[in-house]
Amino acid sequence: MPDPTHAVTEGDRAAELRAAIDRTGYYPEVVSAAVSDAVGGEDVLSYYVHHEPTFERDEVRRHQSVIVLTPTRLILCHTDEHTGDDLLPEPYTSTSTEAVSLSSVGSVVVTRMVTEPSSGPRPPAEAVLTIGWGGVSRVDLEPAACNDPQCDADHGYTGVLASDDFSLRVSAAADGKDAVAGLLGFAASLSARTRGGR
Repeated sequence: MPDPTHAVTEGDRAAELRAAIDRTGYYPEVVSAAVSDAVGGEDVLSYYVHHEPTFERDEVRRHQSVIVLTPTRLILCHTDEHTGDDLLPEPYTSTSTEAVSLSSVGSVVVTRMVTEPSSGPRPPAEAVLTIGWGGVSRVDLEPAACNDPQCDADHGYTGVLASDDFSLRVSAAADGKDAVAGLLGFAASLSARTRGGR
């Protein structure tokens, strides 16, 4: 039976997505309400739920990402918990959602890390999914040069413009043995629906 936190097949999977969010135990009502509003009644074709605790000084902070594929959009939902502050003195959560048209998705990059590859077929130990749609771009610049080692002229700069809107890394060791397969399954569903891109 598949782990309900990581669905890889398509069809209306809204009930399974809700069960996966409930299973994490991380403010399920808050997260589910935000995801449901962002999905807006469309079918949930595929999803991935990633709960990530982090350590900040002597406190544990939790973050949850939910990524959802609908027939027309990619939905990203991020929820964080916070201690009180000057404006909200009691502990609170913040949830942000983003809906991206599938026609805007320009790249789906999947990196798989396989240990001991010479030992025969084995599942990846880690995977990274990076999705780009042009919302955030990174420019990597370096001084340009020519092939003449004696040349000391200023050739300006050369660089690469990379789309890096969303990236998620999971590992079997940290996230469980089904986490990597789940992320790869979601990536395959997204890739199949974004063929051609821009």
